[in-house]
Amino acid sequence: MDIIERINTLKKEKNAVILAHNYQPEEIQNIADFVGDSLELCIIAKETTADIIVFCGVDFMAETAKILNKDKKVLIPEIKEVECPMAHQIPPKIILDAKKENPNAKVVIYVNTLASAKAISDSTCTSANADKVINSFEEDKILFGPDNNLGYFVSKRTDKEIICIPKGGGCYVHQKFKKEDVLTLKKQYPNALCVAHPECAPEVQDLADAVLSTGGMVKYVLEAQAEEIIIGTECDMIVRLNHELKKAGKTKKLIPLRKDAICDPMKQITLEKVEKCLTNEEYEITLDEEVIEKAKKSIERMLEI
Repeated sequence: MDIIERINTLKKEKNAVILAHNYQPEEIQNIADFVGDSLELCIIAKETTADIIVFCGVDFMAETAKILNKDKKVLIPEIKEVECPMAHQIPPKIILDAKKENPNAKVVIYVNTLASAKAISDSTCTSANADKVINSFEEDKILFGPDNNLGYFVSKRTDKEIICIPKGGGCYVHQKFKKEDVLTLKKQYPNALCVAHPECAPEVQDLADAVLSTGGMVKYVLEAQAEEIIIGTECDMIVRLNHELKKAGKTKKLIPLRKDAICDPMKQITLEKVEKCLTNEEYEITLDEEVIEKAKKSIERMLEI
């Protein structure tokens, strides 16, 4: 019995479900029951009937699954090397200090944050629904964090004042993309469309043919008439897109905007670690009950929208 068969056997025996983010390595995407972006996986985590959730992603994602399923066992196959740098850019103190300076503002934070930050926010959002969440509030001033480039994206889609916290916050992978990268590939592939993630710099967003979440990219690539598409996000998103194209009986040339756009924490999960995770039921995500209840309210407000 090979490792994939052993994982599938363990999963069946323990009534477990494996969730994987779009940026996971191909071998992990291949064994997952569901592959998706933050919003898709939030919804699946909330609706699953499995007893055990194995989350193949970074720390805040497994925390989110636990918040939405406090009575289920939520496991992550690696615990030390899967910290999302951006999620750790906005500890509670930054939010609390900003609220003191802007007492009438609502706090909307990216779902790519730790539970402790979610617990003191009015709502979470994803890159797919940030504008809808922000526009759902009556208040004119919004404290938004931690990704400043997503803040720029949202500011173009609302009349509200967006105050980004902290200044300079963002994803180190998407911050690699530069204006020159788009121009170079557009010249090399003159018939190609370019789709970029909202975590990319404003200069990249402004040059792209579309700016979309990873979930939005799936729909865009499947429906676009172009045969060549430049993908401005983490490289393994192309694995997911190729899977979707294959299922639809389509073929397209997908070109990474940068070949070094790699999220190191996302690559720390392996088949061996998934097998060990299921065998030993480790590493389990545990959170304070009060944090879970408060953070759940901010996530559910987003899901209602």
